[in-house]
Amino acid sequence: MEKFAIYPSSSIKSYNIMNIAIVGATGNVGRKILEVLERKKLKINELFLVASSKSAGQKIVFNGKDHEVFNLETFDFSKTKITFFAAGGKISEKYAPLAAKHSVVIDNSSFYRMDQDVPLIVSQVNADAIKNMKKNIIANPNCSTAQLVIVLKPLHDLFKIQRIVVSTYQSVSGGGKGPMDELIEQTKLSLNNKKIISKNFTKQIAFNAIPHIDLFSDDGYTKEELKMTNETKKILDEQIELTATCVRIPVMVSHSESVNIQFEKPFSLGEVQDALSNAKGCKVHDLREDGGYITPLEAEGSDETYISRIREDKTNKNSLNLWIVSDNLLRGAALNAVEIAETLIKKNIDGK
Repeated sequence: MEKFAIYPSSSIKSYNIMNIAIVGATGNVGRKILEVLERKKLKINELFLVASSKSAGQKIVFNGKDHEVFNLETFDFSKTKITFFAAGGKISEKYAPLAAKHSVVIDNSSFYRMDQDVPLIVSQVNADAIKNMKKNIIANPNCSTAQLVIVLKPLHDLFKIQRIVVSTYQSVSGGGKGPMDELIEQTKLSLNNKKIISKNFTKQIAFNAIPHIDLFSDDGYTKEELKMTNETKKILDEQIELTATCVRIPVMVSHSESVNIQFEKPFSLGEVQDALSNAKGCKVHDLREDGGYITPLEAEGSDETYISRIREDKTNKNSLNLWIVSDNLLRGAALNAVEIAETLIKKNIDGK
């Protein structure tokens, strides 16, 4: 098995070219990764698009050229230096170790996130944790976690977070293309007073809100809620306490979060606003007037995580309320994955 070592940037020159593969290239996140790679103009020598046998042979345009989709079952990972996985946990479980024999894997599924030998990375928060990589696999966190920790990091550095209460309002794109198509279908049926039978949701999603994402655990929390707790601890600080309620709403793209944070140290709103305004990946938009905040629709297609409704919680000492909105397909998945790849390149990870 090839071993990968991290070298100080001063000791070895940076990559000029790179061979990259995307597993799940025909899906929502895979296509979004392609968009981000094209926009960022990474110097890619060869790009391999990989998907199931059903999609093999399709053509996808990247940088103005057609690229054929290869069959995952027969693809040779020795051709790649970095491999993105955007095809779900079962695919990552089976194929990521095979890819990791030859390349660094950046996995968007939940399968490896809590593996102690796999770093869980948001580049703006804990890029240095890449040094803990032992399996040549790096995990991308849940989309709702990714946008949250970007906001938490600068505040934790200043005031030390003790406890977080978060309620999410998550778009249907978090469930994939099927739920997105179903929202459109259900909306049409509802407007025409037709009967609705949900396929991808436990209840009607059109004109509704469903307080249930992923499977229930024995304690009553869903896996989505537990992901936010466990992943935030792993990325940011094991001592932070977090409780979450995750809700699916009839929005196509972008997740919103209402967040209550209790700090160890006192703060001023000016300090909070300055810290967030200067934090990479964050953008404060808090005008305290009609429309002076960001909604999911406005966040769609943007790299930034937006923070609005910044105010003190007057019922609890050293506590703060925030409204956070971010494009879950972009910031929560594709963009974060590509930023991990950029971090790998900057830190000069090379096959030996």
